[in-house]
Amino acid sequence: MPPNAKGAVLALLAFATYSFHDVIVKLLGASYSPVQIVFFSGLFAFPLVTLILIRDSQPGTLRPVHPWWTLTRTVSAVITGFSAFYAFSVLPLAQVYAILFAAPLVITLLSIPILGERVGIRRGAAVVVGLCGVLVVLRPGATDFSLGHLAALAAAFASSLASIIVRKIGQDERSVVLLFYPILCNFLVMGAALPFVYVPMPAMELGGMALLSVMAFAASAMLIMAYKSGEAVVVAPMQYSQIIWAAFTGAIFFDEFPDRWTMAGATIIIASGVYIVLREGGKSKTNRPVLRSRTRFETGIMPRVRFFRRDRGEGLKDSGPKDD
Repeated sequence: MPPNAKGAVLALLAFATYSFHDVIVKLLGASYSPVQIVFFSGLFAFPLVTLILIRDSQPGTLRPVHPWWTLTRTVSAVITGFSAFYAFSVLPLAQVYAILFAAPLVITLLSIPILGERVGIRRGAAVVVGLCGVLVVLRPGATDFSLGHLAALAAAFASSLASIIVRKIGQDERSVVLLFYPILCNFLVMGAALPFVYVPMPAMELGGMALLSVMAFAASAMLIMAYKSGEAVVVAPMQYSQIIWAAFTGAIFFDEFPDRWTMAGATIIIASGVYIVLREGGKSKTNRPVLRSRTRFETGIMPRVRFFRRDRGEGLKDSGPKDD
């Protein structure tokens, strides 16, 4: 199989696994708080992540070089995990994905003040069109704007902020630092809140919590192999296959059928995101924050693909701004 085709297939399998992971989140969310789901999925993931941490041979300590940026990223990752899990629990799957797909657009906007990147007219227009797609999904005034919609928007923004910060400080910070603090913060914050929302779980549902960790780890591993096999410009757009899985699993498990506004808005957002990825995939680019960040919204539980690609020079800060 050609490398790009192999990368695309692996990415499709990874995002299919993520989609069923989110189905379990929604099923558990009917009975348990997102705090409890995030805490236990992180707890079960910790042994797997520990194996990743101990394989890092880069010398140094866990003291961050950029403490304030590291703190901001850590808080953003925790907000993303809680908000996304809550949104999946109360909103239709397709609607949540459509809103989360706006993250590349937000990353492009954040790259201006944080990375000093200049966004040209065409990419700027794509961002505006994509944000209009978000409005089509939300339809302010025509539908009730719920806490779930606010959570999905918060997850999209916080995930984008966490991604763009890695682009800014990734050259200086050790990978284990970028991975360790969100996991630690998730454990402390969700653990402190857990006594207020805890509901006893039968063995089967506790197993569901463990399955979340296994599926997230397996999907991350497949995505890592996908990026090692194929070009990022081919692999990155495969994330949008999740909208197809959302329509399928939503209908099968939850009797959810995306309305025409959700699908129309998702189509606009996806088209804008794919355009930006293709624009940033040109060989002349030196600053491509969206392309290299689009894998999966970061919950602070599992490592991003970038963690495994440091030896290939990925995830490092670029030398300077460049317009398109």
